[in-house]
Amino acid sequence: MDSPVSSNSTQIAAPFEDAARAIVGAEHIRAASADDAVAEIQPQFVVEPGTEQELANVLKLANDAGLTILPRGGGTKLAWGNPPQRADIVLSTARLNAILEHAWSDLTVTVEAGSTIKQLRETLAEHGQRLALDALWPSRATVGGILSTNDSGALRIRFGSLRDLVIGITLALPDGTLAKSGGKVVKNVAGYDLPKLVTGALGTLGVITQATFRLHPLPKESRTISCLARDPQEAQRLILAIQNSKLAHSALQIRFVESMPPQIDVLFEATQAGLTAQVGQLKAILAPSATVDSGPAVWNARQELYSAAKDNESGAALAKISILPAQIAEAFEKLRSVAANQIRCSAVIQATGIGSVYLEAPPAALADALKTLRSKFEAMGGSLMIAQWPAAMLSIDAWGDPGDALPLMRAIKQQFDPRSTLNPGRFVGGI
Repeated sequence: MDSPVSSNSTQIAAPFEDAARAIVGAEHIRAASADDAVAEIQPQFVVEPGTEQELANVLKLANDAGLTILPRGGGTKLAWGNPPQRADIVLSTARLNAILEHAWSDLTVTVEAGSTIKQLRETLAEHGQRLALDALWPSRATVGGILSTNDSGALRIRFGSLRDLVIGITLALPDGTLAKSGGKVVKNVAGYDLPKLVTGALGTLGVITQATFRLHPLPKESRTISCLARDPQEAQRLILAIQNSKLAHSALQIRFVESMPPQIDVLFEATQAGLTAQVGQLKAILAPSATVDSGPAVWNARQELYSAAKDNESGAALAKISILPAQIAEAFEKLRSVAANQIRCSAVIQATGIGSVYLEAPPAALADALKTLRSKFEAMGGSLMIAQWPAAMLSIDAWGDPGDALPLMRAIKQQFDPRSTLNPGRFVGGI
């Protein structure tokens, strides 16, 4: 599929290339290849700035020229969101990968957007600290990428989501401004909490260049306990009982594979004495269900679903759902009804009500199943976002019903990116 680049954008590509070379250096701009395509939309150039000011200058250059920008970190979640309406320039943060300041005594870190989560983990671990999240594909996923997609994982039940962990941010806007929240201010954007606003915005408001996070100590010890529930209703009861107890668990999830009984996993992080006490209380809550020490591998279940969908691009889909914690049993019943129609179905749902659902079937059956599930979850007051699906189904909207918030979201988009330079059409409601 050819990129729908206008003749006007093609005509101005050469002047853009010359000006971008002057900003970043000839070795840091290249023609885009087929591997740089997003949802089969082919960009023209890939630009890799070396500083946030270079990035802001390139962004302004593209904006003034009427070219569109697709921000890219490690490229692990480029499939998320709708196909772009246009794709002219891939703006890579690969060279913005420094740990700028680790104030270990204050439990904060400031890091550039292109730093990988693995790199950040290793640096923080030297002082016995961590950024308390379990992002997908940490060896490749970048700070900017996880913020743009709001990828928090199972640890959010104890430590909060990314919106709770990020306390400062620098954002390059399409007009070339570097807007910064907190610290030494380059420019304030009055009335907006930038860290919370851009987290989960899929790079449609600005390009994140650096972020500051609150940190937590690494745990002394950890232990994972799992048990099988007889059915979704019992799993729901046990989940709510654990949540209503005084247990200090760090993660709590339910795994579901087609007709098999649901499995509950609970993570504790404490001293050895603390773990012994916590596990004893948990077993009393779960009785008479049998429990096992299952080990840390169970917390890879969410990533395994995403990876399976990536490996089966022509016949599988991965959806992210959001429901109330009290609706988990109902959600499992709806998944079971879909699996009964010759569709392979697996899911991991966190106790917060956020889950990942893997579906495998021919594209036509997949499309029907996703539409059915979205309708059911939206009727429950929840949502279903399609994160990975076959190219034959790209016409399906990734996000579903945006609700009453869409006019406000469009107004914010207009304020930050009036020319729709950044990721046009990829976000909710075609933003």
